[in-house]
Amino acid sequence: MLVWVASYPRSGNTFLRIVLYRLYGVRASVIYDFDGVADRLGRDFVGGLDRPGSLDDLRASDELHLVKTHRPRDADVHEEDRAICLVRDGRDALVSWARQESESPDRVSRTALRSLINGERGSRSWGVNVLSWLRPPAPQRVVLLYDDLVRDPEAAVESLGLPLQRVPGATVPSFAELHAADPAFFRRGHTGTHRDEMPDDLHELFWSRPENTEAMVLLRSLQQRPRQPGG
Repeated sequence: MLVWVASYPRSGNTFLRIVLYRLYGVRASVIYDFDGVADRLGRDFVGGLDRPGSLDDLRASDELHLVKTHRPRDADVHEEDRAICLVRDGRDALVSWARQESESPDRVSRTALRSLINGERGSRSWGVNVLSWLRPPAPQRVVLLYDDLVRDPEAAVESLGLPLQRVPGATVPSFAELHAADPAFFRRGHTGTHRDEMPDDLHELFWSRPENTEAMVLLRSLQQRPRQPGG
């Protein structure tokens, strides 16, 4: 069974992989030629592994195979493929990615942020990326909100409907532990970071893109949906 772990960069994908590995012992591979995050943080830290076959091999397997991607939904993704679609407020994701690329740890790179808002990377713009996975809706593509993941990671993962078996005594590392391991990667760990990191003119640029407006309206509707008990 192939399950995509899909998100725009800096939307909690690595934290989700850590939760899945720490609580359930499930490792994830990536669609790319190498796993830069696992190389940076350590494979046993994030639960990384080499992709154990072609995508078709993984589809045909009886075992669960998680594959991370930051790409928009494309020809590699079959319509019947299952996916976890992890979504974070686009403004927070963008400033987090731009901050990671900044030469100064004390400020967001305006050049990088403008480039990312304009979709000048392989992940495309935030709105294009998110809408590619969420529109049209499909029951085999499950939406997971970043806010829910960081608020209660165990309940968030249990809501995904994956065939998982809990590792006895396993726990999720706290944000303080993650920050201590790599403070530049695990930077703030909460929502609303754009409020003091995104300049007003670039905030306006973000909203000037119709796909961002559409995706933000969709995100807000998802945030208002009733939660399941314990979720």
